[in-house]
Amino acid sequence: MVNPAGERSGASGSGGRRGRASTSQFGALGLNLADPRVEASVLGLLDTVEVELRASVASADPFVTEAARHLVEAGGKRFRPLLVALGAQFGDPTGAQVVPAAVVMELTHLATLYHDDVMDEAAVRRGAPSANSRWTNSVAILVGDYLFARAADIAADLGPEAVRLQARTFARLVHGQIAETVGPRADDDPVAHYLHVIAEKTGSLIATSARFGGMFGGAAPEHVEALAGYGETIGVAFQLSDDLLDIASESVQSGKTPGTDLREGVPTLPVLYAREADDSDASSVRLREILATGPLTDDALHAEALGLLRESPALKRARETVRSYAEEARAQLAPLPHGPSRSALESLCDYIADRTS
Repeated sequence: MVNPAGERSGASGSGGRRGRASTSQFGALGLNLADPRVEASVLGLLDTVEVELRASVASADPFVTEAARHLVEAGGKRFRPLLVALGAQFGDPTGAQVVPAAVVMELTHLATLYHDDVMDEAAVRRGAPSANSRWTNSVAILVGDYLFARAADIAADLGPEAVRLQARTFARLVHGQIAETVGPRADDDPVAHYLHVIAEKTGSLIATSARFGGMFGGAAPEHVEALAGYGETIGVAFQLSDDLLDIASESVQSGKTPGTDLREGVPTLPVLYAREADDSDASSVRLREILATGPLTDDALHAEALGLLRESPALKRARETVRSYAEEARAQLAPLPHGPSRSALESLCDYIADRTS
């Protein structure tokens, strides 16, 4: 399943209760908050979001509360609330509806993780046992549904436009998941299909997060639209950069063991580019032969394919694609006023371009 910035199983490695937000979170995402006032505002918002997240999933049934708090307390980078907090800087970040908007976005995201782990048959999420492995698939699905319901309930207090946007975002998430599950049709371009899946599953929620920040911070309409466009593009860029790190990294920088996607037969961007290439050199031909076999569970074949991909034109082409998304995201910030908040958003573009170069 696709989730940005190391959000796949075991990405966090925290496995424990999350404390106050800190600048180390920003470093993990490549975010540079050079202005102390903006940094204090964002950190304060994230701290409040953390408290409200726990309160929002509480239930009269202690078991439901425990299961619903399972992933909340496992941690994570809180990328979506961060985008809400940054978007709000272009208006009034102290607005009463900014924190609830961030909670809506994170609850929606967490709900998808419960469902993803069932579909992936995952045993670990964020360094802790996944809900489906700790309890059952049925419990994980129902808890995900509960979190969606809580997100909708909170969105209702934000007004009909918030409800409409959250529902449409949820619809896009579902469409993306269906498209990923069904796979490209016979007449579909596999690369275009994959990019569409990422935009629907990952970009959509990050776009709405940035939009909500601007909306509920009271930013100008043109600034809200710029934030939404930026959010969608930067979300896609983050996921694509994780695809590359799964191939190119010698460490667990991507939150996964290098080559995990290859071993599981997940056709990420470098693999798709390699498959469609018509290079006639021996290495490219051999790489296509190996990739055509499906999931690479054989250690020798896996190692060979990983080595060939790292030296392939396909990886270089994928790097260029990631950089183009990062630059597109930067361009979408043009309507926003210059200042520390815009610079912080631009620093994410720099980070994505650099982390895969």
